[in-house]
Amino acid sequence: MPQTNAEPVESTNRRRVLGLIGGGSALAMAGCLGDEDPGDDDDDDDDDVDGSELNLINSTFDELDPIMSTDTASSAVITQIYENLTAFPNGVPEIENQLLEEFEVSEDGTTWTFTVRDDVTFHDGSDVTADDVVYSWRRTVESENTERRSFSLNQPVGLGIDVELDDDGGPVPESLAVEAVDDQTVELELVGPNPDALDVLAYSSFSIIPEGYVGDIEGYDGEVSHQEFSTEVANGTGPFELDYFDVDEEVRVVRNDDYYGEVASVEAVHWEIIEDDQAAWTYALEQNADIFGVPTFAYEQDAIDAETDDRNREVGTYGPAGELNEEVNYIGISELSTFYFGFNASNTDRAVRQAVAYVLNKEDVVEDVFAGRGTPAYSFLPPGIWPTGADGYNDFVDDYPYSLGESDLEGAQSVLEDAGFTPDDPAEMTLTTYVSEVFETAAELIRDLLAGSGADLELEQSEFSVLQNRGEDGDLEMYTLGWIWSWPAAPYGSFQLEPENTNTSTMPGETDGFYLDWHTQLGESDNADKAQEAWERAVNNPLPEDESLRQEAYVEMEEAVRDDAVLVPLYHGFTERFWYDYVDVPATGALGAHWQQYNTTTVEE
Repeated sequence: MPQTNAEPVESTNRRRVLGLIGGGSALAMAGCLGDEDPGDDDDDDDDDVDGSELNLINSTFDELDPIMSTDTASSAVITQIYENLTAFPNGVPEIENQLLEEFEVSEDGTTWTFTVRDDVTFHDGSDVTADDVVYSWRRTVESENTERRSFSLNQPVGLGIDVELDDDGGPVPESLAVEAVDDQTVELELVGPNPDALDVLAYSSFSIIPEGYVGDIEGYDGEVSHQEFSTEVANGTGPFELDYFDVDEEVRVVRNDDYYGEVASVEAVHWEIIEDDQAAWTYALEQNADIFGVPTFAYEQDAIDAETDDRNREVGTYGPAGELNEEVNYIGISELSTFYFGFNASNTDRAVRQAVAYVLNKEDVVEDVFAGRGTPAYSFLPPGIWPTGADGYNDFVDDYPYSLGESDLEGAQSVLEDAGFTPDDPAEMTLTTYVSEVFETAAELIRDLLAGSGADLELEQSEFSVLQNRGEDGDLEMYTLGWIWSWPAAPYGSFQLEPENTNTSTMPGETDGFYLDWHTQLGESDNADKAQEAWERAVNNPLPEDESLRQEAYVEMEEAVRDDAVLVPLYHGFTERFWYDYVDVPATGALGAHWQQYNTTTVEE
């Protein structure tokens, strides 16, 4: 999914909704997802409603428009307000119906027919219809504000909806191949079969809003301006409605008493936006936050008492430990995520990037800086979704060129010297980290390891949302970020490494990759050319019988990224969550807590 600044590699097994649609033998399917209908609740649910408030901590973000959400911070709030046809409830990687009643798939796998529930209303009381779905999905493509157009139009990373393009390569208004057949039926035409279609539709950009609510596509004047829609007003179907959003300060949602599913027990959910680890920890210790994280500086691994459940999650208790003078609930989850150091290729020299890779002993950093809360990463794609399986991943690691498992200062000095950089005439680069004590410590370690090598590293910190904005402006050299997969598929992450998709001059909108500006090296770097060619090969061979070809292409992209060092992976995340005993909250899954709706969470007065 989205970029993240959390300190959170393997996904739990998931039930596939559709198998691969094989070459000559097509498969027609129809059905619904999940074992329970969220509308089949007892009539006395309101008896469980109380006046309590759930208090949480979040990072900075500056929009609540689903088609603009590219991070876990905004997604955690959007999930309470807006809903999709499908969802991964609580971040457990098993797709289920949300606003979807049932679906059918044509024999060739390209035509999907969705029946939308007829018992759902928006927060303003209007009924949800097929026209709302069509409008919402048109916005993902036609709106100038969209940041995930590729998730609608492109395969293999997204749905691959058919659309007519104009002479400039932009979508022709109203040409998107999605149609309201009747009040509750939507028909979708894809350019090719896509077994991950239901997974993709769970992504936040496909959230459903009322037809014409925002006037940012042709044919609609809009009830509200886009600026209002981004920060001031909201109108979804979720279990909570927007109360207020003070950008960089706090956000609060209140219970939707007319929710079609289980009406929330808590009256409201409130997020305090805090970037500083110490301030967030103090806030949690004073029980101003009911569910929280324990920063690494306060973390004591021996304070965990947990057992592994049937989803391979560590569930139990934590504490007392340090300043936390009571026992709290605990869950630890291997998350499908990668945290990394990224480089803008147009602002940094390849030799300096490689020098960072040489001196970075990932095992030591994960153990000593992050208290072992993760797995050292030698590729962007986690081993759990490595395209060619475990043996292929092991082969890739065996070929790691930057002195595996050690900090190699001589290797760094050699590559820098070959590029003309010496201790007397060093290369200079700025590393920007988001506000995080552990990433600041990791940055200091790399700076110190590079000292005297021929590269001088200057450090700075930036709030998460500011760092993202600077990245889109091409105003970074080296930076820290992370990526959490919203569905377990290699192209969902790899699309951001396609050189042409890393062009920051067309972000957000036309391009939505990482902030690498790797496109500037096309024709100059064999690795950039190799990555671009590999991605195009994967995209241009979408059929099931081409699977092995696509797998090889994703591995070649990883090789090119590694050898050009435009992104140096640090670790795959193991996320931990803590909550006080007066809170009862469902366990989250490998896709992350930002998927969780809080209507089934209770807080004792």
